[in-house]
Amino acid sequence: MADNSYTAKDIQVLEGLEPVRKRPGMYIGSTDINGLHELVKEIIDNSVDEALAGFAKNVWIVIGKDEKVTVADDGRGIPVEIHPKAKKSTLEVTMTILHAGGKFGEGAYKISGGLHGVGASVVNALSDWMRVEVRRDNKTYAQEYKRGKPQTKVEPTPKTAAPEFLTLPPTGTTTMFIPDKSIFPTIVTDYKVIAKKIKERAYLVAGLFFHLYDERTGLEVHYYFDGGLKSLVHHINKGKQAINDIPFSVTKTSQDIFVEAAFQYSDSYTETIESFANVIATAEGGTHLTGFRMALTRAINDYARKNGYLKEKDDNLTGEDMREGLTAVVAIKMNSENLQFEGQTKSKLGNAEVQPVVMQVVKEGIDTYLEENPQQARKIMEKVILAAKARLAARAAKEAVLRKGALEGMTLPGKLTDCQEKDPAQSELYLVEGDSAGGSAKQGRDRKFQAILPLRGKILNTERARLDKILEFEEIKTLIIALGTGIGDTTNIDKARYHRVVIMTDADVDGEHIMTLLLTFFFRYLPGIIEKGYLYIAMPPLYKVTIGKESNYAYNDEEKDSIVKQKGDGKTVGIQRYKGLGEMNPEQLWETTMNPETRIMKKVEVEDAAEADHVFTMLMGNEVPPRKRFIQTHAKNATLDI
Repeated sequence: MADNSYTAKDIQVLEGLEPVRKRPGMYIGSTDINGLHELVKEIIDNSVDEALAGFAKNVWIVIGKDEKVTVADDGRGIPVEIHPKAKKSTLEVTMTILHAGGKFGEGAYKISGGLHGVGASVVNALSDWMRVEVRRDNKTYAQEYKRGKPQTKVEPTPKTAAPEFLTLPPTGTTTMFIPDKSIFPTIVTDYKVIAKKIKERAYLVAGLFFHLYDERTGLEVHYYFDGGLKSLVHHINKGKQAINDIPFSVTKTSQDIFVEAAFQYSDSYTETIESFANVIATAEGGTHLTGFRMALTRAINDYARKNGYLKEKDDNLTGEDMREGLTAVVAIKMNSENLQFEGQTKSKLGNAEVQPVVMQVVKEGIDTYLEENPQQARKIMEKVILAAKARLAARAAKEAVLRKGALEGMTLPGKLTDCQEKDPAQSELYLVEGDSAGGSAKQGRDRKFQAILPLRGKILNTERARLDKILEFEEIKTLIIALGTGIGDTTNIDKARYHRVVIMTDADVDGEHIMTLLLTFFFRYLPGIIEKGYLYIAMPPLYKVTIGKESNYAYNDEEKDSIVKQKGDGKTVGIQRYKGLGEMNPEQLWETTMNPETRIMKKVEVEDAAEADHVFTMLMGNEVPPRKRFIQTHAKNATLDI
């Protein structure tokens, strides 16, 4: 009989940092590479908090050859005197007790971007080794830890353990740690990821100097921006043609909330907007972003009415009209204790009091900007009014697409060979290049869950077209109806008819181009398909290697050479290079590319939205010189099969 007793002995009491080691995901999100980078970010943000408090001016980050991470600053240094309640050094309390940082109550930090006072102790708990050195009172104090437990007392040290090339000022904190291999599958930090994180913070904390060194490769980078968010907007718009060449920016503190915003319009047809709260990226937006949007819409409508761009009978311009070509960044800083986040990933600001403050500050700022810069204002007005006309044209085109889809009803587009499965989570849609490959795919597929949509020729380059023009293109119209998501302001990704959309094109120049055009369309007009993890790229083999009666498939030259070397000694070897999917018979296409048991597919994800935006603008946009430079730089690395 089962023991149903439930007594005090069943309650596990975790002391000190034990809870962190027991459930690390609760504190850093995951123990994969993202969790590893979260450790580095938390220690960096402690130094950033010193800058936000008005003390630190520099942050040094060193990635060592042994994967030891060093973060140093020139702030005040963590206090080392005996803590009145804990009866031990304040440094030890900060590093070994959760919720003991200066970010609680009336602590040292009113504004912070870390884990609300748990950052340093969490990193300590998840490190195999950590050493903290504090420079203050003309001395250097140090303490070492192992998996969160002190190994030494807090005492003056004659020699620093920091890298020799770092010459540090007389005050500040230096934190060194090696992540715990028993917690993390890899402790190899990615230089590019860390560089992106500190560059982002350099924009958000104007006047703070970051220095990053990678001893593994010898790479180093230094970031400093005194332009704040204006500099970030300029960076995001790299490669685009600016409409208002003088960007708008405003900074103001109102009701104890520091508001900063900047925007610039470009010749792009899509919107790029980023938001932050206490230097934390809020990918899902929130009340500060809502306040910004309301301010922009009202300010531009007021100016348009006042200056005759809109007549009395005209409808107001909408928020959608404002978004075309808009690049904007909005950031707030407020008391950390009051900060509230929502959403599954805690990346949405929830403070209701922030919205009216941001709206008032930004509205007043835009009103002044438009009045003082009439030429810039005229260019912006022309841009948004043209966008409004395109919106009306696009609405008519969208309605035509929806009507077409409704009229075709259960049959859907004639080109689509649908699957029997009605559950989207089990269904796949293959976007196939040409009728020839489409025929093989239709015959080779598993009709229960795999649908085929052949695309004839190259689709429109959607980087260079508004939605109304895009919807005139038959192949795109067919694709939208097949997906079932709608497009533009009617998009609903939850209505997607397939949770795996697979781009399957030939392994040649034309195939790569078609794939790029499709990726551009999804990134610009149906990004939700990518964000949900629904978009994939099929990986058909490049070669069929026949050795005697045995056939093997190779997906690249290295695999082909390896197969020949291992199995081809003294035997007749036949090598067939597939230049198109149509060269495969249905059985081969199923076996190599469509069978879930044996196929290889790439999942399309966006790690860095701003960088992806820049790449699409450069490769697919109107500006030729950036694309020419890119081609000249990378031409030698290209493998062409023409």
